[in-house]
Amino acid sequence: MIPILTSAYLAPVHYYTKLVSAPCVIEERSEHYVKQTFRNRCVIATADGVQSLTIPVQGRKELGGDHKTPTRDMRIIDHNRWRQLHWNALVAAYDRTPFFEYFADDFSAIYQGEYEYLVDFNADLQRLVLKLLDLHPKIIVNQDEYLMLDDEGKLVNEGHRDEDVMSFLCESASTAPSFSEGILGDLDEYNKKQSPSIGKFLDFRENIRPKIDYRFDTTFSPAPYYQVFAQRHGFLPNLSIVDLLFNMGPESRIVLRNSIV
Repeated sequence: MIPILTSAYLAPVHYYTKLVSAPCVIEERSEHYVKQTFRNRCVIATADGVQSLTIPVQGRKELGGDHKTPTRDMRIIDHNRWRQLHWNALVAAYDRTPFFEYFADDFSAIYQGEYEYLVDFNADLQRLVLKLLDLHPKIIVNQDEYLMLDDEGKLVNEGHRDEDVMSFLCESASTAPSFSEGILGDLDEYNKKQSPSIGKFLDFRENIRPKIDYRFDTTFSPAPYYQVFAQRHGFLPNLSIVDLLFNMGPESRIVLRNSIV
């Protein structure tokens, strides 16, 4: 199955298990932006408990503001020194973790960079995390028509094209056919020739978010790992991927895989 995810700011462990458990994922950037989600928010562990870090963003007025602007067009608002505040929060939370000093400079460089769009900032952080974890998932970005699925997890968009998705499917099996219509063409013929799982999608676009209990997903069970504040708070599951990375370093890959049911 191919997960469909959103752009996310230092996404939680749940999100990253999808990047390591599937042959490919699609990152949706064409949906109308939704507030109070991981698109612009991450959750970290501090000495006082969990803390949310939120990037200030603004939608395009001509499109109706935040709730009508596609995520791909959401702009970062550079005010109130949010970059410095977020970085200071990460330093305060994780400077005593075993691996923070090894990765701090790479993250600091991104926080000091100039970004106009939220998705670009998120993407650079995600590329860095994947590089440090030595993970190489296939990520297909959809910035065109919003992907619509039927009850069986098949795309129903008419006339939608995405050559990158078609290329992935052609590469995913040695006998993959070519497609001539739609984002995935007519998948019926493809599914007759390939495994039934190829070409079907799992939609996590509105399910992996702060206010939804991760236990809705029976394929995810967060494996415990060392956390620097565990003696104060106990194990805090499904925090931002940086909590796992700074505490566990290269062993984070093992934790991610152990969290997949």
